[in-house]
Amino acid sequence: MIKRICFVCHGNICRSPMAEFLFKDMLKERGLDDMYLIESRATSTEEIGNPPHHGTMRKLAQFGIVPKNKYAEQLKRSDYDRYDLIIGMDDANIRNIVRIVGGDEMHKVYKLPEFSGSSKSIADPWFTGNFDETYDDIKAGCDGLLRYLGI
Repeated sequence: MIKRICFVCHGNICRSPMAEFLFKDMLKERGLDDMYLIESRATSTEEIGNPPHHGTMRKLAQFGIVPKNKYAEQLKRSDYDRYDLIIGMDDANIRNIVRIVGGDEMHKVYKLPEFSGSSKSIADPWFTGNFDETYDDIKAGCDGLLRYLGI
């Protein structure tokens, strides 16, 4: 059975596509990419239809990761049933995810840094301009997510 994971941030152009494509790459390196469906969404409508931010594209390219055919999409209520895990980047994302999907009765919603033992948020490089720090925090969270999944 395929495990379905959705990464979520505010606009789906910086943090969540960075997490989506980094995690896809991590799974591919382990030969597990066919066992997982990894996607990303936004909590807002501001960037719907836009490609990932050039800073995200540039940072991922440093590691040979090239996001293809990715355009921002908004999270929907029905996504709660679609995904096994819905992973936000900060506290505002978590609040908005729960609002959009109508609660979290099945405990599917997490903040990415939780997987690396941190309670902090992943800073939005749209505001900070620091894609390096964001990447490092996302990488730590994804490493922790792999451990959580037993990989």
